[in-house]
Amino acid sequence: MYLDLKQIDKVVLNALEEDMPYGDVTTDNLISDSDTAEAFLISKADGVIAGVPVMKRVFELIDGRINVEVRINDGEGVSKGDIIAVIRGPAAGILKGERTALNLMQRLSGIATRTHVFTELVKDYNVSVADTRKTTPGLRYLEKYAVRCGGGRNHRFSLSDAVMIKDNHIAAAGGIKEAVGRIKAAVPHTVKTEVEVEDMEMVKQAVEAGADIIMLDNMTEAAMAEAVSYIDGRALTEASGDVTEERIRAIAETGVDIISIGRITHSVKALDISLRFRL
Repeated sequence: MYLDLKQIDKVVLNALEEDMPYGDVTTDNLISDSDTAEAFLISKADGVIAGVPVMKRVFELIDGRINVEVRINDGEGVSKGDIIAVIRGPAAGILKGERTALNLMQRLSGIATRTHVFTELVKDYNVSVADTRKTTPGLRYLEKYAVRCGGGRNHRFSLSDAVMIKDNHIAAAGGIKEAVGRIKAAVPHTVKTEVEVEDMEMVKQAVEAGADIIMLDNMTEAAMAEAVSYIDGRALTEASGDVTEERIRAIAETGVDIISIGRITHSVKALDISLRFRL
């Protein structure tokens, strides 16, 4: 899975500036530049790893003499006690990068792990699990990468990527027909138009207006199944809203093409990972 180095550096440099704006008063006055160390990055829980290249970049930017030996790569499963990487080099640099590397990797691995749970629950259905724009400001690029590590797919990255006509757009434009008509007259034919609907009347209006994707927002499973049957392949169907682990299989059974889940990025538990020096 590709990661843009410029995007990684933007996040890492901002994080390092936040964590040590004027150096590390403890390490700088305690550890000599000539002191070297070997440290282990250890998983303290089962999960799916994401963010190894980010972790490596933290240490590279702090001190190019630090070497990171990767033992578990992004997208791979990990068990409690597994060594993810071995880090060798100047002790001061390892200490300075420890918290930033862990913060980012724990967050990304938590997202990958939660995404994997959802994708596994619907692996027997012809449906994709996707993220949303409900991401941490400044971390969207990496968090959406973590979703892919967990087996999910990405929805739009930004408001610039695709047309999504939501409830407030519909209200402001005066209706679905009016909103879709204006959009299709304004954007290139290569840009797909998605419309958010809440009931069957809105579904019918979206189909008639020529929507390419219809998002079934906070609808019951029965209502989703009815909508999918009515749409009958004339548009892609996306289920969204209140998607839980207990409910996702029932949603998949309605026949929707995509299930988008905000909670895989906005409210995940970080995977517990620690860094320990060899004594």
